[in-house]
Amino acid sequence: IYLKSREVLGEPVEARFGKDFPIRFDLLDTMQGGNLSLQVHPSLDYAREQFGLHYTQEESYYLLDAGEDASVYLGLKTGVDSSAMIRELKRANQDDSAPFDAERYVNLLPARKHDHYLIPSGTIHCSGKNALVLEISATPNLYTFKLWDWGRLGLDGKPRPINIERGEKVIRWERDTCFVKNELVNRFELVASGDGWSEERTGLYETQFIETRRHRFTKTVTHHTGNSVNVLNLVEGDEVVVESPTGAFEPFVVHYAETFIVPAAVGTYTVEPCGKSAGRECITIKALVRH
Repeated sequence: IYLKSREVLGEPVEARFGKDFPIRFDLLDTMQGGNLSLQVHPSLDYAREQFGLHYTQEESYYLLDAGEDASVYLGLKTGVDSSAMIRELKRANQDDSAPFDAERYVNLLPARKHDHYLIPSGTIHCSGKNALVLEISATPNLYTFKLWDWGRLGLDGKPRPINIERGEKVIRWERDTCFVKNELVNRFELVASGDGWSEERTGLYETQFIETRRHRFTKTVTHHTGNSVNVLNLVEGDEVVVESPTGAFEPFVVHYAETFIVPAAVGTYTVEPCGKSAGRECITIKALVRH
């Protein structure tokens, strides 16, 4: 990134982010485990004023896999009393015998494979148990305000850090049940299709700089970087081959759940099912920077 930032990121992205790589894919695995920490990310204004950041952590959850009882906590229930909720959070974190009743205040949504949940900053969230989440996010990951950790202890035998004082200042209380269902859950929109492939826009939310696209394909599908670095993951299928129509790079094979990066300078490239996946439907999720 330091030596080839323009070629990797694309000129518009480099102009905005400099030597920062702005997109991160990571896996959150709660299969046969417990809920992640209930948390919220700061707004851009708060991150700038408090920490000197020029962008904040916006993200989404894409479900790579999910058990029958998998779920996602997202947004607040309609009509929540904010003062009561903060009071209960503080009490629960001070008294081990009085756990926080998250489902009283936070929406608990069933999670299914290939669901996509958008999580703009200021939205309370966490993955529930028995889910394998592909988290697609912006990269300044230094400031996450955890509100409740289900009474768990860290490896040192002490409760892990909680920051309700900062968290309550950035929670968007208007992001209630109706908002979440209408704006943040499975916002799929077909934008293009061809012989053996289709492309869907899947988000992210309008305040977020990351654009995500989902491709379903049984044959070769052509991609264009759009003068932005592309980050992709194979979310369905055993393996695909990524190639340059002009031979600009050597073909390489990607397997299920692997993430790969295509530099902006590549321009046009193709993705095609291969090996055990030849002739079968594969699915990729792709993220790029809007500009």
